Amino acid sequence: MNLLALDARWRRLQEKFGGVFDIGFDMPSAWPHAEPTAEAPEVSAGEDRLAPELCRLGEARFLHAILPLPIRGSDEVLYLAPWAEVPSESFYAYLDHISDGAPFTGSPARLANDLPLFPGSLGQEVTLEPGGEGARPLILATDGPLAEAQDEGISLDQLIDLYAAAGQDIRQALAADEA
Repeated sequence: MNLLALDARWRRLQEKFGGVFDIGFDMPSAWPHAEPTAEAPEVSAGEDRLAPELCRLGEARFLHAILPLPIRGSDEVLYLAPWAEVPSESFYAYLDHISDGAPFTGSPARLANDLPLFPGSLGQEVTLEPGGEGARPLILATDGPLAEAQDEGISLDQLIDLYAAAGQDIRQALAADEA
């Protein structure tokens, strides 16, 4: 049995929001140009270019990746979708991978977004591993609070706090219904 099923907030999350929903980042924190929109998901400024999966900013190269965080007491996983700065050779290996199916074996990387509730995560060294077929690379933290969260999971309270810190405060919707 899912232990969180005993928590009314968890049940309301399932009922009102269809369950756990992901948190994405549209661009690396360092991106200084216009933000992408639904109508214009790719942005170019001189030699700099931001696309939904790849970003080139000066000499820096970034990949959009997935950071899985299991939720304690459930079988659910919260997926964050931050950007990671990678070496040029890894960037081009990934580009070959999504273009023609060449193997992508992973890469050392640095987080390119400051993750809510994980102070100091911007610039944290991580490892990228290949995602499933057609999926973004997976981020594996190697130390610190982020690695602990990946290993041990996050609580429902942390999940709710993450949503609030990411601009989607759902606390009111999860509160007990007024009589």
